[in-house]
Amino acid sequence: MRTGYKGINLIKSFESLRQEAYKCPAGVWTIGYGHTKGVKPGDKIDEQEAEQLLAEDLRQFEAVVNRECPGINQNQFDALVSFCFNVGTGSFIKSTLLKCVKANPLNTNIRHEFSRWNKSGGMVLAGLIRRRKAEADLYFS
Repeated sequence: MRTGYKGINLIKSFESLRQEAYKCPAGVWTIGYGHTKGVKPGDKIDEQEAEQLLAEDLRQFEAVVNRECPGINQNQFDALVSFCFNVGTGSFIKSTLLKCVKANPLNTNIRHEFSRWNKSGGMVLAGLIRRRKAEADLYFS
């Protein structure tokens, strides 16, 4: 399965297009739509390059969600790819969220598991609260 337009739009809405490298709230150099690999201060890209980087970045998260969560629907897949994109594959694989999805993809406790991931650097961030709600809403739509 590949990320659909709802998932891509969700990711883009929270990552926002940044054409010049910046430090995210976690202190990581970032560019485009949340791309971090090899980003250095002063890097610049155009919108087309940002779209290409996002498409490339999504492949690794899609692969993990496909492997770990066979049989889920498109909205569930898109929500989990967005989550994995944001928290990283290691955190996703260790998460109680993933355990709940594997046990029963329709478990309503999954909404709560999304909401628990609202911190960066130990601080609760309003943007992460909004993102987790949007991901949970997409997952259950």
